[in-house]
Amino acid sequence: MPTYDYTCTACGHSLEAFHAMSKTLRKCPECGRSKLQRGIGGGSGIVFKGSGFYETDYRSDSYKQGAESARKEVEGGSKAADSDKGGDSKSSPSKPESKKPG
Repeated sequence: MPTYDYTCTACGHSLEAFHAMSKTLRKCPECGRSKLQRGIGGGSGIVFKGSGFYETDYRSDSYKQGAESARKEVEGGSKAADSDKGGDSKSSPSKPESKKPG
């Protein structure tokens, strides 16, 4: 709903009203005449309702760069650990040996 500025053409009184677009004020609260003219007011800022915004949504560039380098380090470390095992990363995992009853 927008904020409207009203000005009375009879007495010059000005007021703001917050209401639906379909509604229009006619009567001036100051002089009582039906001489109000509606204009569109500047309104107010955006109002966010609900719990959909988090502190981590808008991080600084330095934080993003640090997180990216940490992610690359973790990825690089896991690839090195895979190569230390001596197995091919594309090969299927070995099946466990079945124990024979003894």
